[in-house]
Amino acid sequence: MVTTTRTTYVAPTSVGFSRRLVAGIGGGLAGGIVFGMLMTMIGMLTTIAAMLGSDSILVGLAVHLMMSIMIGLILTVTVGPLLLTSVPRGLLVGLAYGVIWWVMGPLMAMPLMLGMPIFTLDATALLALMGHLIYGAILGVVATLILRKRNG
Repeated sequence: MVTTTRTTYVAPTSVGFSRRLVAGIGGGLAGGIVFGMLMTMIGMLTTIAAMLGSDSILVGLAVHLMMSIMIGLILTVTVGPLLLTSVPRGLLVGLAYGVIWWVMGPLMAMPLMLGMPIFTLDATALLALMGHLIYGAILGVVATLILRKRNG
């Protein structure tokens, strides 16, 4: 006689602070690397570097990746439990979060730091929206997977 057992995965209802940190760093870095490749292709890393008075692509990349990790940490530390329910929810939270940072970053903070007008919707802004959506989607999914990973 063959007996079959079925194992059902039950998502945790809470997760420790250290797991949230790992999820924010991992998700932020994963999204930041992919977004950084897009920024390299469209020549935006020098604009990021310009916020620090540099024109170096490497400075721009370093700043971009540091910001990507910090933004990932903000998400997982503040609203980590939202990501625990499912990967599709993590994706949606990440997409919404990407839009928020698109408004706060390239539409507001970066133009203010560079002496440019804010809320300028041009082709560059739309490419930045696409990049922030990609970043947010990857951040949300990777962070969710890390947060939901079973111990052991």
